[in-house]
Amino acid sequence: MSRRQFESLDRFYPRYGVADEPVDFPSIFGNDRPVVLEIGSGMGDATVQMARADQQHNYLAIEVHPPGIANLMALADEQEVTNLRIYNGDAVTFVAERIPADCLAAIHVFFPDPWPKAKHHKRRLIQSPHIPLLRSRLMPGGVLRCATDWREYAEAMLEDLTADEQLVNCHDGFAPRSSVRPITKFEQRGIEAGRIISDLEFRRKSVT
Repeated sequence: MSRRQFESLDRFYPRYGVADEPVDFPSIFGNDRPVVLEIGSGMGDATVQMARADQQHNYLAIEVHPPGIANLMALADEQEVTNLRIYNGDAVTFVAERIPADCLAAIHVFFPDPWPKAKHHKRRLIQSPHIPLLRSRLMPGGVLRCATDWREYAEAMLEDLTADEQLVNCHDGFAPRSSVRPITKFEQRGIEAGRIISDLEFRRKSVT
């Protein structure tokens, strides 16, 4: 990491960081606004833009890459974003052990690692073994939004999400590009390389 990134971690994690313990969202954010979970915030540019533009929700970002965490916190401080908190660690473990069921307004998984080799597909986040866990953390009516520039992964996600009987596709197949998702440098490079960007949007069924 750069010196600036080390300084950002040291300075801002006490303000923005979330401890590895069961979360109490009203305590963490100081209010009871609904929460959006952002898994894989990367360098944080898009996450900060989304949180700043959406003051009706709180945002919790999960990222494993320390330079990305540092950059995200520095951006949040520079832009005075107050409705954002960050956890540095494994998303599946944190969601399973630290986030209660039925509490999230939305989950965003934008451009996760596609693990393109067949022998690595088991490491993908959006796949059958993980979908029930993610869906269970959504409140009834909550939305799971995904995006990828890897077409084979997009088709696999669509198949696996459709197979979950407690999720409903908000569109006929793939979704239009989500209006909540800013175009990142990563996405722009994919577009310039000729890769197709695929969005998906599924809603958890409401309790009847």
